[in-house]
Amino acid sequence: TVRRRGTPIWVRLVKGAYWDYENALADQMNWPVPVFTRKWESDAQFERLTRFLMQNYRDLRPAFGSHNIRSLAHALACADYYDLPPGAYEFQMLYGMADPMKKVIVEMGHRLRVYTPYGQLLPGMAYLVRRLLENTSNDSFLRASFTELRPEEELLMNPTLAAQWSPRGGTTFSRRTIAPDDFRNEPHTDFSREDARSEMASALRAVAGQFDRSYPLVIDGQTVETGQWLSSHDPSQHQRVVGRFALARPSDAEAAVAAAHGAFPAWRDTPAGDRAKLLFRAAQIMRRRRFELTAWEVYECGKPWRESDADVAEAIDFCEFYAREMLRLDNPRRRDVLGEENEYFYEARGVAVVIAPWNFPLAILCGMTSAALVCGNPVIMKPAEQSSVVAAKLMEVFQEAGVPPGVLHYLPGRGEEIGPILVNHRDVAVIAFTGSRGVGLSIHRQAAETPPGQDHVKRVIAEMGGKNAIIVDADADLDEAVKGVVDSAFGYAGQKCSACSRVIVLEPIYDTFLPRLIEATRSLRIAPAEDPACFVSPVIDGEARDRILRMIEQGKTEAKLAYSADLGALAHEGFFVPPTIFVDVPQSAVIAQEEIFGPVLAVMKVQTLDEAIDLANGTAYALTGGLFSRSPANIAEVRGRFRVGNLYINRKITGALVDRQPFGGFKLSGIGSKAGGPDYLQQFLLPRAICENTMRHGFVPTPPSTH
Repeated sequence: TVRRRGTPIWVRLVKGAYWDYENALADQMNWPVPVFTRKWESDAQFERLTRFLMQNYRDLRPAFGSHNIRSLAHALACADYYDLPPGAYEFQMLYGMADPMKKVIVEMGHRLRVYTPYGQLLPGMAYLVRRLLENTSNDSFLRASFTELRPEEELLMNPTLAAQWSPRGGTTFSRRTIAPDDFRNEPHTDFSREDARSEMASALRAVAGQFDRSYPLVIDGQTVETGQWLSSHDPSQHQRVVGRFALARPSDAEAAVAAAHGAFPAWRDTPAGDRAKLLFRAAQIMRRRRFELTAWEVYECGKPWRESDADVAEAIDFCEFYAREMLRLDNPRRRDVLGEENEYFYEARGVAVVIAPWNFPLAILCGMTSAALVCGNPVIMKPAEQSSVVAAKLMEVFQEAGVPPGVLHYLPGRGEEIGPILVNHRDVAVIAFTGSRGVGLSIHRQAAETPPGQDHVKRVIAEMGGKNAIIVDADADLDEAVKGVVDSAFGYAGQKCSACSRVIVLEPIYDTFLPRLIEATRSLRIAPAEDPACFVSPVIDGEARDRILRMIEQGKTEAKLAYSADLGALAHEGFFVPPTIFVDVPQSAVIAQEEIFGPVLAVMKVQTLDEAIDLANGTAYALTGGLFSRSPANIAEVRGRFRVGNLYINRKITGALVDRQPFGGFKLSGIGSKAGGPDYLQQFLLPRAICENTMRHGFVPTPPSTH
């Protein structure tokens, strides 16, 4: 590229920068470590790249940032060997560090650039602290030379031989130790890798070749064509039909409940280990079909690459985690005494109806379904109309995994037609719902009724949204805060119940934060979801687009419009809504109280942290929230008083991971325990206790040994 351009560029070669960060990120993402884990390996690579840069100095002008005498001497030797002209390279050193080295470099007639942190005090201090930690580490050259007084033979040794004299062979990063059978989150795909991008592009082409196919119902293991079909359209190109799915009739809903009810006794009594194996097989199938499933989400739900991939990974996580949780819960709790055996255990509740949303079309549907199944409950899957093709793919996964006929049913349809039948049916025991507050509360009311012939009270599990706030403290790291707010508010066009729709900023930092927030939002790429660079995708359909645009017009009457993106031709190609920022938003404003479910952000200025916390808590929801602050005292204050289900500090508020951040809220955000948490499965189970008197006419059998 540089040669085609015809103009050389400077390349700064450094080592060790952000080593801890790279290792920690790899550990969090379950990715391979992308950096050398031992100091001498970095030194050796530095020398290999030094030779490469020197050999190509006409196109790549080297700048060597180092205080290591061996590295500097090696660069000088290479320059001499390759006969580089003066000025073809330079050395770079930090102000106030290694002054004797600087003096020698200058006296030898070489170019030296001295650099220093510039700008605000706190970021500069953070930079200096990081450099101090690097240069005082056990493997630091400065420590070895000036503190440990190691001989020149060691200091100037070829780094590939350094492991021979280093007592530990160099510092290595201590990663978490996870036993082979323990749960670990499925790694997200690293799309910075060419092979991953290539696989995804191939999957998109393959899936595009399967558009406009038909997907019938699946009831009791049999496909059912109702004669009524609904087309699913690509939100990025609304004229494109992704697929057609059958619409369930009331009679189909009745048939599915009857088949599930008939299958219940046998599935309930199937050993938990066998039910867990079904989930493990499903997880493995989704791994094999990962890019294909991701591509279906991109097209049917307008979800960008990374968001869709993360959704598939979460579906895998739910299967893996809930399978292990069921095996844990399957061990009865014993409290025996002489002459008496006491056992506490769980069994399935009955038929479960799963009503899922479109925004996490695989993960949420799979999570609720797999939880019910592994507990021994037959399931009727009612997906959202907008994501019924993805749901059909999940049904394929479970069928391939070996789910018995009658245990799982695929029942897409219009919610207003079949929803009440499923919710009110006397043979339904559990309803797991994720969606709007209005529908969730309606389900809760209906399920509370006990029609004639119903011998149980239905269990309702409902996640119903949020109006989530991020507080930006006066001493927040603005780089982190701006990125965290933008990612949380505008990722997937704000179509997450966890998305940030309010940012509450302390007055001292407000005038600095707001312009940076607007410019960061302006830089976001708005594009069709299949574009790998897409950040802001379309909203799900025309109805959602029109509703959000009406909310934006409402906001203009309540607050000041600070920014709204120009959509250009995209406005006519798909269901796009411009990322929009309002300022001077009063607490009572509709856009500050109602869930919008789109890329609309209200910025609110406050004078004190107390005011910020009160404002953050001042809605009917309590799902997610966030804080950006450097103050331990303020962090502790917010931890105790910001009352939400999931609170995130100094990071974005979206992207909860199974087991790591179990997800769910309270107030009007939801009913039930957190998805992906240690008590989620208990909602699908009935606890039972059995006590047996084992004494016989004064004779007390010896209890079995517990050792």
